[in-house]
Formats: sequence, structure tokens, C-alpha cells
Amino acid sequence: MTDIPQDHTPAPKVRLLLAEDQGMMRGALALLLGMEEDMEVVAQVATGDAILEAALTAHPDVALLDIELPGLSGLDAAAELRDRVPGCRVLILTTFGRPGYLRRAMEAGAAGFLVKDGPVEELAGAVRRVLAGETVIDPALAAAALSAGPSPLTARERDALNASADGATVADIAAKLHLSESTVRNYLSSAIGKTSTRNRMEAVRAARRQGWL
Repeated sequence: MTDIPQDHTPAPKVRLLLAEDQGMMRGALALLLGMEEDMEVVAQVATGDAILEAALTAHPDVALLDIELPGLSGLDAAAELRDRVPGCRVLILTTFGRPGYLRRAMEAGAAGFLVKDGPVEELAGAVRRVLAGETVIDPALAAAALSAGPSPLTARERDALNASADGATVADIAAKLHLSESTVRNYLSSAIGKTSTRNRMEAVRAARRQGWL
């Protein structure tokens, strides 16, 4: 009886992109995930602006993105990857379990949303699950998001608050957003009312606490 030759070609490894601005955290994640037999870290970046270019160059299967990054946020980068690198699944990692972040991550096309200080075994398992087509969400964050409800802010109100975060004047905001000053005042006033705050800086802080910005 003739033995049938077996194919011992190893399965291709899952290609990972890591976006994390803290060098020690990024290095630790890369080391730990790289120890998984079926995973390979093919790109590491420290800013949100570098994510898309790295993905276009390295062709990752899964991108693990921190939310709080210099330049483009992980949430905005996730939307870019959805549009430009649709074959790449996105896992959002966060230190802050803010309810609004989860909803925005899902709107940006993310396949998962996890707290970054969890065990690496859970993270590796989440990578495999999103590749299998699942959506992976931290249960506590999911419960908080459901109880908090959707953001009351419109896209333009968020733009106005974001533009005012560094103390910009109404004229500065109007020029940046290509709007009239009276329109900007209306957006800011509405945002202040919806966040139950007294001024725009308080509104910015309140919206950030909820993950709406």
C-alpha cells in the first residue's frame, strides 16, 4: 500500500498591525502577540496619521488600534481602513471604557472593542474570532454603552467642540470649519445645552468623558 504524501506546509500567519503611542506598551504587545504560533506583527506605528500608509504597505489581516493617538484618532483611522483597506479587520483597544467610544467604533466599521489591559491570551483569541467573522466586544463596555444611549450631539456640534478644544475663538472655529460665526455660536450653544454644562470648555470635557468626541 502506497503512503499518500502529506503536505506539511505551515499555514500562513495572521498579519498584525499595532498602533499605540506608548513605546513600552507597543513593544510588549508586539512581543507577546509575536509569541503566538499563528501570528506575526508586520507593522508598528505610534501615530494615527501613520496607520493607513502602514496598512497599505504591510497588508495586515488585523489592525489593533488604540483610540488616543497623536494626530488621527484610532476611531477615525478605523473609518479610513474600512474605506481604503476593506480586507483588514479592526480591533479597537482602549484604556478608557467610555460608552460613546463603542458606538463610534462600530460606526467606523470596527470588528472588536476591548480594554487594552486585559490578558494577551484574550486579545489573541479576539484576533482569531474577528478573522472568523465575529464581532468581539468587552461585555462591561457593551452594557455601559447600552445604558448610556446614543450621543445627542450632531456631527457639526462635535466638529465645533473639537475645534474649540484648544481655546480657539469663534472666528477661528468658523474659518476652520468654513462656517459663519453665528452658525458656530449656534452649534456651540446647542452642544452646551445637550451636555448640561455652562460653557464650551465644560461641554468639551463632558463630551470627552462620555466618549462623544
